[in-house]
Amino acid sequence: MVTDPIADFLTRLRNAQMAGHRIVEIPASNLKKRITEILYDKGYILKYKFEEDNKQGLIKIALKYDPSTKQPAIQSLERVSRPGLRQYAKPADFTRVKNGLGVAIISTSKGVMTDKEAKSQNVGGEVLCYIY
Repeated sequence: MVTDPIADFLTRLRNAQMAGHRIVEIPASNLKKRITEILYDKGYILKYKFEEDNKQGLIKIALKYDPSTKQPAIQSLERVSRPGLRQYAKPADFTRVKNGLGVAIISTSKGVMTDKEAKSQNVGGEVLCYIY
């Protein structure tokens, strides 16, 4: 049993990129599906596919690499809020990730979204992770 599914999601992505894999399979949940959609919308992954099975389902993610240098598109995945120490922020307190080049993923009352979307809607929430 995994006690922190978001950290497990980020670790599977990080390990697959370090090993140079093209595709990574992750057990699905609604929160992980939304984070995957955000990663796709921001251009950090090539594509994704949600597969249903008799249990909880799978997310298949095609990782993105720079064709010339073979470097992964995601340089860093950092878990901010964790089960032992939750981190919440108001829209005015959102910090810029990598001087605006990265993305913070926030869980708000209006759903999971990026820090920029949350700031434009003027909603705060739990800061799940930083990605750049």
